[in-house]
Amino acid sequence: MRDSEKIKEIFERYGGIMRTYQLTSEKIFYDDIQRLIDEDIIEKVRTGYYQLIDDDNPSEAVTVKRLFPDGILCMDTALWHYGYSDRTPSRWHIAVDKYSNRTRFNIDYPFVKAYFVAPEVLSIGLCEQEIDGITVKMYDKERVICDCLRYRNKMDKELFNKAIQGYVSDTSKNIPNLMEYAVPLRCANIVKELIGVWL
Repeated sequence: MRDSEKIKEIFERYGGIMRTYQLTSEKIFYDDIQRLIDEDIIEKVRTGYYQLIDDDNPSEAVTVKRLFPDGILCMDTALWHYGYSDRTPSRWHIAVDKYSNRTRFNIDYPFVKAYFVAPEVLSIGLCEQEIDGITVKMYDKERVICDCLRYRNKMDKELFNKAIQGYVSDTSKNIPNLMEYAVPLRCANIVKELIGVWL
């Protein structure tokens, strides 16, 4: 069994999260894995996946980023981050390519809600934000508002209204970007109807 520093180096080479077959290829076997868990060096995050415990930053954002490096934080998670919602989301809302393997989202921890998005519009409004000191991929404010308008019939009405009002009163909003995104996202008419009334 190698010392904990060597184990950390191995995990960091894999981005902080490893699958069982990767551990085996590094000659870290079942008994080693159990010992590392007992010593609070690694933790099991789902069947066949183990991550290095980061004492410096225990945020779930670390795990979400490691498990879903292709994921883009969206909807409720982004609304909360931008201050357009005062409800702490019970799940991480993540947008991914609609051709992604859906079974990887069937996990017990962390709680996630996946949105399967057409690849031609997946990157519209993509930016980087910081959550708990972790740089993550997230949609910008304009993309989030377009998505709220697209999914308005599936959203809680109070949450939807607060999001729209929050955006309208936001001094850093970018209406030209909102209108630009609305065309490929097929919500241009509703943007003009709803947002236009308040501007």
